[in-house]
Amino acid sequence: MPKQFVKIFDEESLFQKTVRRNMQVCDELFIISGEDQYFLAVDQLEELDILRNKKVRFFLESEGRNTAPAIALSCFDIDSQETVLVCPSDHIVSEHDAYEKAVVRAGELAEDNNLVTFGISPSYPETGYGYIQAKGEDVNAFKEKPDATTAQQYIKSGDYLWNSGMFCFKSNAFLQELKKRARDIFKTSETAYNNRTVIGENQFKTRKEDMQNIPAESIDYAVMERADNVKVVYGEFGWSDVGSFKSLFDISKKDIVNNAVLNLEPQKVNEPIMINTRGNLIVNNKRQIAVIGEDNLVVVDTDDALLIANKSESQKVKEVVDQLKERGSDLAEIHKTVIRPWGSYTILEDGPLYKIKNITVKAGKRLSLQKHFHRNEHWVVVSGTARVTLDDEVFLLRQNESTFIKMGVKHRLENPGNIELVIIESQVGEYTGEDDIVRIEDDFKRSE
Repeated sequence: MPKQFVKIFDEESLFQKTVRRNMQVCDELFIISGEDQYFLAVDQLEELDILRNKKVRFFLESEGRNTAPAIALSCFDIDSQETVLVCPSDHIVSEHDAYEKAVVRAGELAEDNNLVTFGISPSYPETGYGYIQAKGEDVNAFKEKPDATTAQQYIKSGDYLWNSGMFCFKSNAFLQELKKRARDIFKTSETAYNNRTVIGENQFKTRKEDMQNIPAESIDYAVMERADNVKVVYGEFGWSDVGSFKSLFDISKKDIVNNAVLNLEPQKVNEPIMINTRGNLIVNNKRQIAVIGEDNLVVVDTDDALLIANKSESQKVKEVVDQLKERGSDLAEIHKTVIRPWGSYTILEDGPLYKIKNITVKAGKRLSLQKHFHRNEHWVVVSGTARVTLDDEVFLLRQNESTFIKMGVKHRLENPGNIELVIIESQVGEYTGEDDIVRIEDDFKRSE
């Protein structure tokens, strides 16, 4: 589950907070996302009631190629004189009035065809950020993430800002600079855009083979570090990129002994028990957590994994993910709860010859008409009403009623009601992987 979509900030996600604050300063939203995150984004936009009140466009990447191509592909779809504000969706901004003023100033600078970045006054020698060397609003140089000694020198000089990864410019100004500074990225991105598939109103995606032809490069390296029309706006608006558990701890509310507790599911969680402990970050889920006599820990409990780390070492979680990938573990790719366009499913149990899921289907939605070659399925309705298709037979199931789907049988699950449908699905077979699905018809145009 990408951190952008985890709801641990006043029961909103970082993505939702990013959308909410930028709705106040922008006329239109353009969301760049991987295909797998699209439905997460749509669900969270619906919770904010955005889609009815604001034009939203989506560019779905078939394969990510870093920020320069992503922004270029979006700018090809935007009027050439439109002013574009580029924002990562995983940042925290606490001072909204100051943020809006900074965006207004960036827009003024962009009117003169400048490429504008936002610099944050550094409060300590952070080695995890890039830096901007600036004099007033003029940018002298961009610096890569420094070592500790260099970071201390930057802070001491007073000439350096943290690079926030936020930008503002006219669409055409960016594309012209990209064409001048990184022509290969410009041309291959242009080809990918021209070959795009329009998959709905205000939605397009690119072909995977076209994306693979684009050099993977950041906007900083491809354009900003090479251009001579770059300006910086000082961002004094309570910014954090929440790039580590330490930064998450820093922005969290603390108790009297400096412990921070964040609840993933506030309605279900038991408050942790902490005895003789200080400076810990606890990310709570459903189980009871107790910590005794330990300081400066990060403890993150989720349905599928438990992390215990020293706070100063918590950035090494990336090494854990690398090891999981080496082992071929699904943990690196799939969360226990998976969002789908029709709703979601949560894996409750997963054994060698069986899998049990809790499936939730939104009102009026239905799964694809599909079949499986390696498993049988048994559905039990927990709440709501299900319309079931088995080959040519169609019938309704209500609470506590069930049906059996034999492998090879074409089947579909649909929610014809006005409330969520919840079922328990038991799969039994030699193979229960998600790729044992043959889609015959699909309302969401998925091929697999």
